Amino acid sequence: MKRIIIIEDELSIAELERDYLEIDGFDVDIEQNGYTGLQRTLAENYDLVILDLMLPEIDGFEICKRIRRKKEVPIMMVSAKKEDIDKIRGLGLGADDYMTKPFSPAELVARVKSHLSRYERLVGHKDEGEEDIKVKGLVINKNARRVYLNGKEVAFTAKEFDLLIFLASNPNRVFSKEHIFDRIWGENSFGELATVAVHIRKIREKIEKDTSNPEFIETVWGAGYRFTI
Repeated sequence: MKRIIIIEDELSIAELERDYLEIDGFDVDIEQNGYTGLQRTLAENYDLVILDLMLPEIDGFEICKRIRRKKEVPIMMVSAKKEDIDKIRGLGLGADDYMTKPFSPAELVARVKSHLSRYERLVGHKDEGEEDIKVKGLVINKNARRVYLNGKEVAFTAKEFDLLIFLASNPNRVFSKEHIFDRIWGENSFGELATVAVHIRKIREKIEKDTSNPEFIETVWGAGYRFTI
């Protein structure tokens, strides 16, 4: 049975979401406090997080950021905030989806199932021990740390490869510069966020036919970057 945690301070909304999810066979926990919700998510093994933005002690943006530092669990943000800037920020911090209240509980369940199905496919590939990521003529060998484009090997620095493999292992997800910097260079590292853009540019020069119209690594303006498949 898939486990889901709902971090939502409005109990009536959380219970309604839980009821619909439990009808579909999910095991659901509720936390109304941002801090305790974060601690429980990090301590236990959940298959998906449903995360409100406006929460006591720690808001949803900060919770999303901290979860992403430790786990790759799907995160669905829900909020009454309809502004594009909030959606962009949420997705840029690593959320997989953003739903604005009010919404249909049936739609919530459908999106939950969709995200779980996609993650199962990705995790399934990892569990099978597959060494290569293959996308449109690009082959990335994880264990050997080698990259091939249309059959020819392309030289990468260690950080360039780390960045490429991180994005390619999480296809179609948007990652902010801050998130990428934390994951590749480490959250306690000293450096400029511009380093991320520089490395993205160097990677594009090596694998893209047209760097002004990239086929693999797309810029999502105001949010970050994503590897498209």
